[in-house]
Amino acid sequence: MDYGKLTLDELEKGYRYDKENDTYICNYCEQHFEVGQIFSIDNSFYVAEHAVAKHIKSAHGGNLSQLIMSETKYNTLTQNQRELLSLFNSGMSDKNMAKKLGVTEATIRRQRFTFREKAKQAKFYLAVYEQVFETKTPPENVIVPIHNSAIYVDDRYLITEQERQHILETSFSSLTPLVLKTFSPKEKKKVVILTKIAEQFEKGKNYSEKEVNQILKPIFDDYMTIRRYLIMYGFMERTRDGSKYWLTE
Repeated sequence: MDYGKLTLDELEKGYRYDKENDTYICNYCEQHFEVGQIFSIDNSFYVAEHAVAKHIKSAHGGNLSQLIMSETKYNTLTQNQRELLSLFNSGMSDKNMAKKLGVTEATIRRQRFTFREKAKQAKFYLAVYEQVFETKTPPENVIVPIHNSAIYVDDRYLITEQERQHILETSFSSLTPLVLKTFSPKEKKKVVILTKIAEQFEKGKNYSEKEVNQILKPIFDDYMTIRRYLIMYGFMERTRDGSKYWLTE
């Protein structure tokens, strides 16, 4: 899941609502809970939204723990900060926290204050950002979101929607079915091309190397290069022996 595409409410809940399909979707495993169905979880029955919330708690250990421990590039918390936040959430007293971590109670209180101030700064920045960019940026100038498992996060990802469309139109001879004319050495073009090719694979599904090749061969003659770059750029992962491939979340 690309956390950067989620709203604050969706991040806090751990699930999102797909209006088109009238379905709630878990952010962590993409399980769908269609409105109108009744779901059995832990010997109890729930409607869709209650079911997805219960699912996150029982299957994923709760939303907060998933957020704190997430390896997304958006999570800049240090390991020490993650531990502190988990302890604060547990309701443990400052005295017991200090004893557990081998620090003074004053240090714990200072950390609590620091977290609070950072939250205030983040809210202020978000309010400014949304007023400047969310309402006044022309659609063609919107920066395309970076995929969540990007390995090289630098200027190669500064791609506008207009640039993305141009690269797609000039790099592929056909988008349906997908046929690549040439695999450009330019980094921005590589990102756009690989993003499009990665869409041909299903999330949560494991592929053998043979299956990956069968999908890539009709797209580009040098399918082995494409396969290698999908791994290099973090779009896909594989086992050490190459027996399984899958899309990164």
